Formats: sequence, structure tokens, C-alpha cells
Amino acid sequence: METAIHDWTELILRWTHFIVGIAWIGSSFYFVWLDLGLRKREGMPEGVSGELWLVHGGGFYLSQKYAVAPPRLPEELHWFKYEAYFTWITGFLLLALIYYWGAETYLIDRSVMDLSRGGAIAASLGMLAAGWLVYDLACRSPLGRSTAALAVLVLALSVAAAWAFSEMFGARAAFVHAGALIGSIMVGNVFFVIIPNQKKAVAAMKAGEAPDPALGVQAKQRSTHNNYLTLPVLLAMVSNHYPAIYGHEYAWAIFAATVVLGGVVRDFFNRRNAGARGRALAWQFPAAAALVAGLVVFTAWRPDAPDLALEEDTIGAADALAIVQARCASCHAARPADADFDAPPAGLAFDDPGQLGVHAARVLAQAVLTDLMPPGNKTGMTDLERARLGRWIRAGMPED
Repeated sequence: METAIHDWTELILRWTHFIVGIAWIGSSFYFVWLDLGLRKREGMPEGVSGELWLVHGGGFYLSQKYAVAPPRLPEELHWFKYEAYFTWITGFLLLALIYYWGAETYLIDRSVMDLSRGGAIAASLGMLAAGWLVYDLACRSPLGRSTAALAVLVLALSVAAAWAFSEMFGARAAFVHAGALIGSIMVGNVFFVIIPNQKKAVAAMKAGEAPDPALGVQAKQRSTHNNYLTLPVLLAMVSNHYPAIYGHEYAWAIFAATVVLGGVVRDFFNRRNAGARGRALAWQFPAAAALVAGLVVFTAWRPDAPDLALEEDTIGAADALAIVQARCASCHAARPADADFDAPPAGLAFDDPGQLGVHAARVLAQAVLTDLMPPGNKTGMTDLERARLGRWIRAGMPED
């Protein structure tokens, strides 16, 4: 019953996280597209900097943007903020449910750093907060006046954070935390800058004063940053399904490449929506394709490691099953001995010998090509055991 409650809680949280995330990302993409698509036309009302006609769902729409603010406030003013807030709240609750509650299994890897449960959680919280503070201070510094310099700093911050997480936590947790840090920066932009600046503008109008144009400029800068950071965060959200990405020894470099890749893709659409043509749009997709090809090659490559299994070492099914039962079956059994599981993860029970052959590819990916399993290497699986198990699987899983 406890497992069912935990699983349903995680499922509902994850589903909600995706729902509100889609709402936030959708509004972000739409408003950046709208802002870039605005054009000046004759006969526009005073103070309007641009407008755009749209057709959708059988109707015609006219969107106009004021350079600073309209002459008077409308009776109804819609705010786009709760989508961002609930995306972060549900994401943080997921982080707590999976990586804080299950810290010994999913967050801590003692072969990486021997952290206590409390120390690991404190490190996670501290790094997420520090990431926002460093980013925000940079934006408010003279560096924030240069778009190029700020972009380089954000990339450097992402690389440094991904590397630091990889030096503290298990591989899966490290990759997810790198995405969570960027997601926290994005919602911090909304909560601490964009919405407060909009509230100041509204308050000034209610007081009969003209809003400070600098408020809008600052809010737009942070909104643009969020737009360019969205795609890497989306990848991090689903990364736990792809151990080839987060299980690589240089996963932090892979994460850095996804930040660049996401930025390149967004740059193409943003420039195109702003009316750019020709050379301005000629480089992004070739660059993106080259990055993807490079990532495929890089993830297939592993740092040189000797095959610890001797050439004359004959490995049969009984040997492979003995390794799996000694190192994996504490979790992957019909009745797991590990206190963190009431049922075998993913339904894989290796006390049934037939399951090992059926799921050999998954075992190869997570326990041989990477050291993701066992989680945190709780059972002390050795490199020799991984090498022997890999040799048996690659040999076609011979019986003897």
C-alpha cells in the first residue's frame, strides 16, 4: 500500500508538473513570438510601439503593445505568473519526493562523495539558491548591459553547476539538479524581477505617474533569458529515461552542449519571427545538426578502461546470474530485501533467471556501460563484475 501511495503521488506530481510547465512554456514562447512579430503601421494609437494581426480558430485578433504603458489601466488585466510558480513548486516537490526522501538510493553515491542524508539535501538546496544569486548579481552588474557577455556567463554558470553536481551526487541526480538550477533561475526571474516590475508600473499608473521605462527593459531582458533557457530544462526533465546522457563520465559537458543546442534552436525561431532572412538564418540548423552529431559520437565514446575480465575467463549463465543476484537482486526481486522498495523497480525481478536474458540490454546500459546500477552502488558491485557481466551479454548470453 505504501508503494502504491508513493507511486501515485509521484505520478500526479509529475503529471501536474508537465501540465503547468506546458502552460508556462507555451505563454513564454507565444509572448516572445508576439513581441518579435510586432510591426509599426500607420494609424496606430499614440504610445503603441507595434501591432500584429492574427487569425486562429476561425477568428481574427489584433494585438498591440505599448512602448511603456497605456494612457489608462483597463478594468481587467491578466497576469501571467502562476504557471511559472506552480511549475517550480511541483518540480521542487518532485525533487523532494524522489531525491530527498530517497536520498540514500537516488541522491547519494558514496563512490562520488560520502555525504550524509542531511548534508546531501543541504548541498542541493544551497546550490540551487547560490545559482540564482550568482546569476541575478551578474544581471544587475555592469556585465548585464552586454547581451553577449551575459550569455557567456550563463553558459559558464551552467557548466560549473553541472560539474559541481556531478562531483557531489549520483549521475542521475546530478543531471536533474543541473536542470533544476536553470529552472530555478527562470522562475526567479518571474518572481523577483518580471512580476515586481510590472506591479511597480501598475502602481505608478494608479498614482497618476508615468511608469519608469527601465522597468520594462529589465523585465524583457529576463523574459528573453527564460525563452533561451527553456529547451535545456525540458531535456533535463526527461533525462532520467536516457542513461547514455546522464551516465557518461563527462555528463556535465553533455549538459553544457544541450544548453548551447537549445539556445541555437531558439535563436533561429526568434530571429525568423523578428523578420530576419538570408544569412541570419543560415547557420543555426547546420550548427544544431553538428552539435547533435557530436553528442551522439561523444555519448558512444567512453574513456579508456581496461577489460578487467581475462581473455581465458569463460563466463556462463550461472556466473552472470550469480553476479546479478549478489549485486542487483536486493532491489530487483519479487520481494526486495532493500528497505527502500516494496516491489521490484520497473517490475524487473532477477530472482527469475529468465528476466536477465529478456532485459539484458537494459542491464548492459545501466550496470556495464555506466555504473548507474545499483543506485549509489549500495551493494558494492566491482569493476571486474561489471566487465564479466558485459562480456557474457556481448557474447550472446551463452549457457556455459
